[in-house]
Amino acid sequence: MALPAPMALLAPMALLALLALLALLALPAPLAASEGGAYELDGATLSPLWTVPFAGMLLSIALFPLFAHRFWERHFGKVAAGWAFLFLLPAALLLGGGLALHSALHTMVGEYVPFIIVLLALYTIAGGIRVTGDIAGTPLANLGFLASGTVLASLMGTTGAAMLLVRPFLRALAHRRRKVHSVVFFIFLVANAGGCLTPLGDPPLFLGFLKGVDFFWTLRHLWPQTLFLCGILLAAHLAIDLALYRGEIRRPAPEPGGGPGPADAAAGPADGGSGGVSPAGERPGLEGKRNFLLLLGVVGLVLYSGAAGEGGGAWQIWEGIEYRYANIVRDLGLLALAALSLAVTPGSARRGNQFSWGPILEVAKLFAGIFITMIPAIAILRAGARGALRPLVSLASSPEGTPVDAAYFWLTGALSSFLDNAPTYLVFFNSAGGDASRLMLELPGTLAAVSCGAVFMGANTYIGNAPNFMVRSIAEERGVRMPSFFGYMAWSLGILVPLFLLMTFVFF
Repeated sequence: MALPAPMALLAPMALLALLALLALLALPAPLAASEGGAYELDGATLSPLWTVPFAGMLLSIALFPLFAHRFWERHFGKVAAGWAFLFLLPAALLLGGGLALHSALHTMVGEYVPFIIVLLALYTIAGGIRVTGDIAGTPLANLGFLASGTVLASLMGTTGAAMLLVRPFLRALAHRRRKVHSVVFFIFLVANAGGCLTPLGDPPLFLGFLKGVDFFWTLRHLWPQTLFLCGILLAAHLAIDLALYRGEIRRPAPEPGGGPGPADAAAGPADGGSGGVSPAGERPGLEGKRNFLLLLGVVGLVLYSGAAGEGGGAWQIWEGIEYRYANIVRDLGLLALAALSLAVTPGSARRGNQFSWGPILEVAKLFAGIFITMIPAIAILRAGARGALRPLVSLASSPEGTPVDAAYFWLTGALSSFLDNAPTYLVFFNSAGGDASRLMLELPGTLAAVSCGAVFMGANTYIGNAPNFMVRSIAEERGVRMPSFFGYMAWSLGILVPLFLLMTFVFF
């Protein structure tokens, strides 16, 4: 019997924990702790071969939907668990069962569980807010959606803004033949670049805030870069959308339920889909408005857990693994808010949004595999000049030891495109000295480079930032034929990377 959808989110965590435990029990040898008595994966001792499961995970996400679509739809969770097992079992055999289990639990408790609970809460609450009325996806209306979402991203986070606006945005695009470009720019702007102005906008900036970066430092120092990038992207989308829209109004779209017209065929497999349409004659307005208060509750709980810092005590799960009481309060509070949203939201709001648990379940299963398999990659990165990536890390400083801001921008950004951008930010934050006061006063350009790289370049791939994959999943569920993993990267390489090169010369 299938698990209820919210409970099924626990399945990936339970499966990976079971695999780690089996790997541990399979070893008769006693467990050995690292120096200092704590279990810690030393990235300086790891070969690049340890990143093969992570590369396999990424290639599975990229290739299976293209060449084995039906298999992937049915078994993507098993594929993710398989790649996780291919890291955990060799780690248990070669590095020690205790170290393998400790690494898996540390990642799941400290990173994955909070990550998926925040996503679940935002997905559930935002899914209960429905913009009613028939919205026409004209170029100016689409510009309004993208611009407002870009601003909201810094106020309520990229995930919150994306989950709040993606459904009404898709409904506005429902009658458009060509809509993939708008969803891609939505990911660029709302799910990534817009979150660069406050610590609430994106997890890396929130970690910087916890490390001592002033709350308003990002607004004072990153607004030129953010305005530059977002302004050009908004203008580019408007130009593309106007050109496509003029072609569409000369040739009416097919009736709902009809076959694709000539323009659809020309658009290729990336376009199409209905996206959901409002009932005719429905008045413009908002349904499920109570969820706005719940969204404020989410922001408040996240700020509370950050403000609590290291104080307040913690539940010691294992040596080096703790679950701070403030984080327990936050996570239980987020689950309670999600449950409250389900209770108080009118059923018509979720039906009108075509709400389902499919996208969040897909993200939960795939990112469980991603978080586990990227453990050695993050460890190697944290080893810095002692690890296998030392040729890259050495580029961040001149022979005199002066930070090279352009290198910090590109190294942080390139690695954030494929790894979790929060730990990547911390690695280069610490590489630049790790002293927030000194970075803000003496090396503001370096801190800006690390911050912009982590936030902006998360848009380079579907997995660079969590809402990217969420938006893609929701769009595909609505029938929009989104680009493949590599197809999306063609968009980012063609549009974002030239802008990042230009930003390097202008700002870094």
